[in-house]
Amino acid sequence: MARTLLLRLAVALLAALTAALGGQARADIVRLAVASNFAEPMQTLAEAFSAGTGHTLIISNGSTGRLYAQIVNGAPFDVFLAADTVRPARLVEDGLAVAGSAQTYATGRLALMEPGDATAGTPSPLQRLQSGDYRRLALASPDLAPYGAAAHQVLAHLDLQTASASRQVFGENIGQTYAFVATGNADLGFVALSQIRHPGSAPAGRYDLIPAGWHDPIRQDAVLLEQSNDNEAARAFLDFLASPEARDIIAAHGYEAPE
Repeated sequence: MARTLLLRLAVALLAALTAALGGQARADIVRLAVASNFAEPMQTLAEAFSAGTGHTLIISNGSTGRLYAQIVNGAPFDVFLAADTVRPARLVEDGLAVAGSAQTYATGRLALMEPGDATAGTPSPLQRLQSGDYRRLALASPDLAPYGAAAHQVLAHLDLQTASASRQVFGENIGQTYAFVATGNADLGFVALSQIRHPGSAPAGRYDLIPAGWHDPIRQDAVLLEQSNDNEAARAFLDFLASPEARDIIAAHGYEAPE
């Protein structure tokens, strides 16, 4: 009987130790759901964060709408970096994200891009859009991607919604939209400035920066998900995201970083 009791005690201790170690390993991993427009700066941020903390970041990119739907359906993410403020706020309201954890990490800029190098003296992308000198206009789905919604607002501002409707092609996210233009499958495309401007290299293609007043601000919020409330590594990442080092990286990629 004493032997059986000792065996049970050993099993209980092993289970407790396994749970403790499992919790520690989980706390050292942060699973991020990241809006497609922020994919490249996120890689730079991940390298800096991991180098400074030893924590591991697992990054999943997609449209804000798709990632939001995955989170609602139980996807095991720790932090959501959206391309808007609406969906993080909705997650907080629905009890799926931690109240008070939402923070604006960047404000995006929209650009109208054309592929390749332009010949000197040719019309700019905005001039081509306004004159109708294009076959296909790429933009992200306005239902899934905030950059797509902003593009629709720009077309409304220019009174070009009807004129461009039959020539619009939609990407599920801003990454797919950029690919349409970069590969020449669209003559023009509304993309994130960060996709064109890369630190240390020339812009990919010719572009016009869209005036900020032509659409609602593209404020991008990050939020800690409720299922990861006790993940200290996830909280450390959100703290890092607000640090001067992170703000410099974000600004270098074509975003307005919060003060």
